[in-house]
Amino acid sequence: MKFTTRLAATLCAASALTLAACGDGSSTNGGSRDSVRAVGSSTVYPFAKAVAESLARSNPDVKSPIIESTGTGGGMKLFCAGEGPSTPDMANASRRMKASEFATCQENGVNDVIELQVGLDGIAFASAKGGITMNLTPEIVYRALAARPYGEEQTATLWSDVDPSLPAEKILVYGPPSTSGTRDALKELVLEAGCEAEASMETIKAEDEDRYDQLCTEVRSDGAYVDQGEQDNLIVQKIENNDKAVGVFGYSYLEENADKVQGLPMNGVDPTYENISTFAYPGARPLYVYVKKSHIGAIPGLAEYLAEWTKSWVKDGPLAKIGLVASPDDVMAANMKAATDYTTIDGSELK
Repeated sequence: MKFTTRLAATLCAASALTLAACGDGSSTNGGSRDSVRAVGSSTVYPFAKAVAESLARSNPDVKSPIIESTGTGGGMKLFCAGEGPSTPDMANASRRMKASEFATCQENGVNDVIELQVGLDGIAFASAKGGITMNLTPEIVYRALAARPYGEEQTATLWSDVDPSLPAEKILVYGPPSTSGTRDALKELVLEAGCEAEASMETIKAEDEDRYDQLCTEVRSDGAYVDQGEQDNLIVQKIENNDKAVGVFGYSYLEENADKVQGLPMNGVDPTYENISTFAYPGARPLYVYVKKSHIGAIPGLAEYLAEWTKSWVKDGPLAKIGLVASPDDVMAANMKAATDYTTIDGSELK
């Protein structure tokens, strides 16, 4: 994809940013930046970083983008705070933007948002090589980690308390914090699925949806689940040093550390590239990048960075080598078009 000088000039002139000179990144009205700034998901971080490094290598005149790992929720707050050089150009997300976040964007003048599904990932449950092994199910995970499973007191201390077929070992799970998109996906794809296995929860959902959401997604806080912050590599280290512990993180970290940790099957399906690409693995999920259209042309290198993403997310591309699972062909084609035409969303797609 080629971005001409005329296109950049046109986009710059149309931008809502008050930048005096798009080309050199200088401004007499509050300053500007000479490089792209992206915030958000720790899961998307290594992919965004790799694309930034590739851009810098192939475009010596373009300054490498600055990528910050703030967590999906934190990234969305920064992204939707407003437009201009003091705000991020992009938000990386391990779940789709929420309708409430889009509304905040609109309230703060972030009116034209481009949504790109950059690929797929899986919420992997893992243990140390040679460590504890289990065939998990969403129901097992829910019963083990919910603060009040099905509205009852949480009494399970051992995995065997949840299911007699499991090891008689203490439940100890290291996972992401509440601000993480991985935690959101854990709730939606695993915990809620496990919660729905109990028929009585449908009655609670019909009578009190807020209570249903709390019972289905609130994680216990008695030490069985340990919030390890936004550093997935730290979770890897924790389980590597404790062969009885289980970790929860994105599939890319499982693949990256295959010499140290092993994936645990869910519903008898292993967290592998193929199983995630076909959604056979229950924890499969899409990953996203959000872009402020008004910043394209105004922030040096942003258009080129988007173009670099489209070169990198293809099957057998550089991102696949570090754990990104390519989107299905039709989805990839639609997102390639959005990245090329700068197509924006109107919020109706979100929930």
